[in-house]
Amino acid sequence: MAKVYTTEITSEEIVSDNPIHQRLFKAYVVAQDYVEGDVLEVGCGEGRGVGTLIEKARTFTAVDKIKPLIDQLQQKHPSGKFISMNIPPLNGLQDNAYDRIFSFQVIEHIEDDFLFLKEIHRVLKPGGTALVTTPNRKMSLSRNPWHIREYLPQELKALAAKIFSSVEMRGITGNDKVMTYYAENKKSVERITWFDIFNLQYRLPASLLRIPYEILNRWNRNKLQSTDNTLVTNIHHSDYVVVNDASEALDLLLIVRK
Repeated sequence: MAKVYTTEITSEEIVSDNPIHQRLFKAYVVAQDYVEGDVLEVGCGEGRGVGTLIEKARTFTAVDKIKPLIDQLQQKHPSGKFISMNIPPLNGLQDNAYDRIFSFQVIEHIEDDFLFLKEIHRVLKPGGTALVTTPNRKMSLSRNPWHIREYLPQELKALAAKIFSSVEMRGITGNDKVMTYYAENKKSVERITWFDIFNLQYRLPASLLRIPYEILNRWNRNKLQSTDNTLVTNIHHSDYVVVNDASEALDLLLIVRK
């Protein structure tokens, strides 16, 4: 498949990306218990978890803006339907069409997040369930210039409650192994951002920050691996756990029902 991996679109093939890849894959492991009937994934990317969803779904549809990846996912998973589109809205998808909708690490990239959730509500069947994950802003180590915004648990829950009749906020965090990696990563990032005496990461336009962010983020991940390769390579998706209190979680896990 075409490779579009950056530090924002992490790879299961790049060793230093392993802790983040496993963290992102955990959402798909959680989703397996929810898969039922007609399933839609909004923002499937390179297809990290498509295989875990499609095998249990009656029908599977996925949308993403990156057409070369969509085309190759269609070839790899011919039983599914893969559509390239910019979202929102979910153009061409019918009202009340899907029993389950999954959207992982997408909403933070969306300018109109209210419309994004409203469109998920529109295409979700009555009685259906949607799962959405996104980083917990409290646990972010620096500004991510690829994100339009990040949320605290109560902020995302309040937004979703304007649209959905049932809203549950949970979180995905890590065990001691994961949090040791997080602490080492935090110390390393703080050493880098110490030089940002004018707080430019929050003052400059995101477009100017993306290249330096990518260079420094990749350098930092590689440095953590070279310092302690075992810590990086031994993290598995089972080291990430779902918690009821999302306040200190690495990622927010929003569960909504129509």
